[in-house]
Amino acid sequence: MKIVKIMNNNVVNALDEKNRELIVLGKGIGFQKRKGDEVEEAKVEKVFRLPDQSKSQFEKLVEEIPYVYVKYTDEIVKEAEETLGKKLNKNIYITLTDHLHFAIERYRQNIIFQNALLWEIKKFYVKEYDIGLKVLELLKEQEGVELSVDEAAFIALHIVNAEMDGDLSQTISMPGMIKDMLDIVRYTFQMDLDEDSLSYERFVTHLKFFIQRAINRQYYPNEDNELYELFQKKSPKANDCAKKIKKYMEKKTGTEVTDEELMYLTVHIDRVIRHRD
Repeated sequence: MKIVKIMNNNVVNALDEKNRELIVLGKGIGFQKRKGDEVEEAKVEKVFRLPDQSKSQFEKLVEEIPYVYVKYTDEIVKEAEETLGKKLNKNIYITLTDHLHFAIERYRQNIIFQNALLWEIKKFYVKEYDIGLKVLELLKEQEGVELSVDEAAFIALHIVNAEMDGDLSQTISMPGMIKDMLDIVRYTFQMDLDEDSLSYERFVTHLKFFIQRAINRQYYPNEDNELYELFQKKSPKANDCAKKIKKYMEKKTGTEVTDEELMYLTVHIDRVIRHRD
């Protein structure tokens, strides 16, 4: 790899053998280097690509924030990808690095932010929240700061956003929307849901992807109206509840929910109210 731009002593832009531009991280990788020099492979700690529109943001970030915060983000990304079994959008190197730096600066100035979605995030994004808690331990050990669990929830949201390739402002709305839709089921049937059941876990997972499809305008297309009509007749009460969720979703996102989506909602609602695993 050849260096095309030195962002700082620890971060450079480089071109690989296919002439693709990469971000290369490594302690001292840019120290006393010039454009055109070969990257010292022994110093490489991380290589990734960013969308063109994100490169300038990252460059500005690493000019203003100590390299250690980029390293923390890299550790978090590795942990998250291993735990979740999926790749995260590389823009998390911008959003989470900035957040970690800002959170620690706020802590040292005794400025505490509360996370209004703490309960929902703990409930619906268990794995991501657990990663957030591990990050708090890492920062306590490395930086001597004791951030609140609210920060674990904020970190979890950044991870969720990177999982979805989404916009953080939209991701923030997801836990509250999941809670609202579960409440629609509870109020419709006047019953508590068995939150330890497999059917409940499957329903929550379905709602996460349901919201993600709405945000990305990628609902399931209408393919089998006869099958949907069958489920309408088989589970009329669950279907009525699904229609309430449809109305809520359309008002919330401005997207029209398809009959195919209604069918899947009906199936999951029927299962969760019957506690069928």
